[in-house]
Amino acid sequence: MAKKILVLGGAHIDRRGRIFGETAPGSSNPGAWFEEPGGGGFNAARNLARLGFDVRMISPRGGDALGEAVGEAARQAGVDDRPFVFLDRKTPSYTAILENDGNLVIALADMELYRLFGPRRLAIRSVRDAFKEADLILCDANLPTETLKAIASRAGESGKPLAAIAISPAKVVRLNACLGTIDYLFLNEAEAATLIEERPEHALQWVDRLRALGLRGGVITRGQRAVVAFSESEIVSLQPPTVEDIADVTGAGDSLAAGVLSGLIAGLNLAEALRHGVAAAAITVQSPFATAENLSPNLLKTMLALVPKAEMLS
Repeated sequence: MAKKILVLGGAHIDRRGRIFGETAPGSSNPGAWFEEPGGGGFNAARNLARLGFDVRMISPRGGDALGEAVGEAARQAGVDDRPFVFLDRKTPSYTAILENDGNLVIALADMELYRLFGPRRLAIRSVRDAFKEADLILCDANLPTETLKAIASRAGESGKPLAAIAISPAKVVRLNACLGTIDYLFLNEAEAATLIEERPEHALQWVDRLRALGLRGGVITRGQRAVVAFSESEIVSLQPPTVEDIADVTGAGDSLAAGVLSGLIAGLNLAEALRHGVAAAAITVQSPFATAENLSPNLLKTMLALVPKAEMLS
């Protein structure tokens, strides 16, 4: 029987506009527009479902066409979608304008609806049952601080491992109050630097600082440099392989989280689970979408052949 994973977090619409030529501030720029369902938790949920897990997604949703599009994307990926629908509200969205080389010009995050996902929602019987049935809980920092604390508390009471996705430097601070209850936090250097209020030179220093905050384990992505992962007892690093034909890096971190968690929940050690995460990310960046629609256990196994072994740092 497939392991059950409960995901609570962002499930919204991502819009990306790319400028064709040189950016001309303050004027009209020729370009192209692309729109798809996204959100850290939702991307991870779809990846985990495609890897064969029984995934349930709980998030707030508006009663609009965008909400229906998110629900349809969940269905196509095999996610058991259980949203809280607010009929008179808009589904959250993230809108980004990118330069021709992919660098961000400006973005607007319309995420007010997530504030309505308060801690009391966790007291609903169906949600309580979902916590009891799950083998792993995954949340993301799109949710309010109080809700994240309540999720951590409920996961602890249920005796279930808890993982979290940082989302952004501005949002990762919402996890401060529950860092000591998170088994694995997925974050990049900018998000880690926000938590520890500095940028150490060496990988081991990043881990030391995060452990000092009470974090049990985590995975830190560092651009083209080696990914660092740690648990309470070990630290490993892995240099991602060079990927040809990169289509879009959107969602790479979420797929890495899904890959690592898929390995851990299957009983792999941290080093091997990290290889699964890097392989999943490599598959995703070759797709024009935030999640690779062709992701599967077999494709992941094929990509693993190109991923080097992780190095033990402690």
